[in-house]
Amino acid sequence: MDLREVTSFADYFVICSGSNTRQNQAIADGIEKDLAEIGERANSSEGYQTAEWVLLDYGDIVIHVMSAEARAFYDLERLWRMAKVVEIPPAPEPESVN
Repeated sequence: MDLREVTSFADYFVICSGSNTRQNQAIADGIEKDLAEIGERANSSEGYQTAEWVLLDYGDIVIHVMSAEARAFYDLERLWRMAKVVEIPPAPEPESVN
């Protein structure tokens, strides 16, 4: 979600869901690992242990990894409905090695 015209505390929210606690933790771990490889570290993170809602704060970008239940309950898309939705295209399929 593009928040630049809605608030000043962040430019973007990334909202995603996992199927269970371990998957939410794995998603958060993967995000932190990939961003660390390009020199980005979270300013703070919350909720990793219970992983119903893991929040990774990268300053201008705030990442929410939520269970389906938490996502439906908190409904950030409705709460921030004035923000523009930005679709992230799927990653390209890896080329097969022959």
